[in-house]
Amino acid sequence: MEKQLTTVGVVGGGQLAWMMAQEAPRLGLKLAVQTPEETDPAVALADKVVLAAIADGEGTKALAEHCGVITFENEFVDLPSLEKLAEQGVTFYPQLDSLAPLLDKWEQRHFLQNLGVPVPDFWALESLPSQLPAFPWVLKARRHGYDGQGTQIINSPADLPDLSQASPGSWMVESFVPYERELAVLGARNAKGEMEIYPVVETRQIDQVCRWVVAPAPIDAAIAATAQDYCRRILNHLDYVGILAIEFFLLPESSQTNTPAQRLLINELAPRTHNSGHFSLDACHTSQFALQLQAVTGQTLGSSALHCGQAVMVNLLGYEVSAGDYQPQLAEIAALPHSHVHWYGKGECRPGRKLGHVTLLNPNVASKPSTAWAKALVEQVEDIWYPAPT
Repeated sequence: MEKQLTTVGVVGGGQLAWMMAQEAPRLGLKLAVQTPEETDPAVALADKVVLAAIADGEGTKALAEHCGVITFENEFVDLPSLEKLAEQGVTFYPQLDSLAPLLDKWEQRHFLQNLGVPVPDFWALESLPSQLPAFPWVLKARRHGYDGQGTQIINSPADLPDLSQASPGSWMVESFVPYERELAVLGARNAKGEMEIYPVVETRQIDQVCRWVVAPAPIDAAIAATAQDYCRRILNHLDYVGILAIEFFLLPESSQTNTPAQRLLINELAPRTHNSGHFSLDACHTSQFALQLQAVTGQTLGSSALHCGQAVMVNLLGYEVSAGDYQPQLAEIAALPHSHVHWYGKGECRPGRKLGHVTLLNPNVASKPSTAWAKALVEQVEDIWYPAPT
């Protein structure tokens, strides 16, 4: 079968691929997805669906029959099987050499350290120093962790789980970072080396799941510029094609941390579209999903600039086991001024699951970014969405 160069393949069929599928027709593109379940969100919008597990190389081989380039919705891939397909002429963006140092968090830390960008202190669980780092620690699964899964705060040796059955090299330890706030930035790069970097955002995590995002972050301009510079350096060093998300810790200012470079630590990289960039669908000239498609198909990148003064994105998380559609709450949230609701259509609701999000805009482009403005809207949305405590 002749490959359709106007069709992009996506390994993954969740909400990120679903939002990519919404943007594809506007760019003259079609989407094919590889995903394990017929009920996954992107299945309803994709032009072609291959039902297969994310790490199923044979599934990806079948996906390649329907598209000219393949990109990714998540990092749960089997790199060796993809490398075999690349040797047979399948095009992946980001390129597999760009992905290789990012899929394992311990290897990712070494990559960043060697690049000269700051990260928290870290150790492989099997090679902790004889002089143990002070508690608390952060215990992390090196692969397949997301939304707080595979991450645990360790306050004493008694908190360590039983890892006797774990595979060697599957866990790492980091020093706990007493940060002031968490930040994130997304950047896109195409094969020509053209880049677009989004405004730096503030993110708020509760129980290690993102609850809301404010764009732009109300921070010093020098800190924002430093974060965006790190993003450019990493994109160029990896010869990266596509969207890359970077999560940061911002340290409190002190005598030891009095410059932007001293106050920023990179927490994690995600080689894909990311929850911290959902605001871009409604607040920016070009969304992260459109930029991803433009980058991997060689199109000129659109502008990542905001077209409003500020935006806040609030995740609508499951709080019960239910098959409900929550239409009354969604209608009330949609009625808020300058509100844009995105409901992912997942059939099963369970506590902590990302079911949708809402972005609310401040249309006054001259207004100064304010955390207070955002928090007031977050409270308004969450009062509607979550049931009152009993």
